[in-house]
Amino acid sequence: MIIGLIGFGKVCRNIVNLIKSDDIEFITSKENRSKTTCDSIDRAGVKVESSFRDVAIKSDLLISAASPASAVEIAEKYGKYVDGIYLDLNNISPQSTLKIEKHVNKFVDGAIIGKIDSKNPILYISGKNAEELLFLDDFLDVVVVSDKIGDVAILKLLRSTYTKTLSALLIESYQIAQDYNLENEFFDVISATEGDDFKNRSLSRIRNTLANSKRKSEELNEIIECFSQNELIMVKAALDKFSRL
Repeated sequence: MIIGLIGFGKVCRNIVNLIKSDDIEFITSKENRSKTTCDSIDRAGVKVESSFRDVAIKSDLLISAASPASAVEIAEKYGKYVDGIYLDLNNISPQSTLKIEKHVNKFVDGAIIGKIDSKNPILYISGKNAEELLFLDDFLDVVVVSDKIGDVAILKLLRSTYTKTLSALLIESYQIAQDYNLENEFFDVISATEGDDFKNRSLSRIRNTLANSKRKSEELNEIIECFSQNELIMVKAALDKFSRL
């Protein structure tokens, strides 16, 4: 089996690390990629094709894990070349998944739940072709939610609604604590109820959010677009906070 990768960030790198089999070959392209990404591809030992069009044509499973903003455009550009399964792992809205489905014959809506580079992430998938990916359960936990495209996208956005607004609140609280030179005490008093590992988890969350605020803002915009009928007071406040980072 040939698994093609569009995008080569943490998600794709970890997929390559987790799925080890003599029967599976990974391919991607360096087309329009940065030197940093190209070096990462070389270190991973993934076979390189001349273009993403070639990657799509040759793949039995094509995984799109680039960015929410480019997910639909990637599907429009390369989906028509895929004879196998097209798996989108971007944090996109249900509306975006339906747009993608128009350009792909065998589309599966997916999400990696858990720390992206962990050793035991969970892959949630939905769509009528989702069960064809159950072979991946040999390498990571796979959960088929339903045969309906968009169900996993909703779950992704609901999870992001919680985690990203929590990150914004955490950063704001931490910044205030720093203003008063009480950052260590800040973690101590919250650890009393949240557990001894709260400080380490919080600092990791803060670093990740600060390093990826642009991408996280894109995801919040997807949430606002999808759940426009809801108030989303906290989501909009988090988006405003990220824009100031």
